[in-house]
Amino acid sequence: MIHILPNWFWLTFGFVGQALFSMRFIVQWIASERLRRSVVPVLFWYFSVVGGATQNMYALWREDPVFIVGQAMGLFVYARNLQLIHRERRRHGEHAPPPATT
Repeated sequence: MIHILPNWFWLTFGFVGQALFSMRFIVQWIASERLRRSVVPVLFWYFSVVGGATQNMYALWREDPVFIVGQAMGLFVYARNLQLIHRERRRHGEHAPPPATT
């Protein structure tokens, strides 16, 4: 299915993935500025997963093994961070995310 779609679709898809991936830095910057200290909000990790997955699909279309391995390794780290965050919240009985402190 990957090769059935036209090139313009995949180029657009790749740029969208890059935009999503870049949003994580904007989210982190805004959260840190608001708190006047460096923080990594949970939304950072969600943008990392979605942007990384999108970029990995684009890399698969490009058949670029360096890009594929790089994104796959990152996806593991991003997903693991989300798992650790949610486990910690369950342990403390938190349901709603705290305001950009994790």
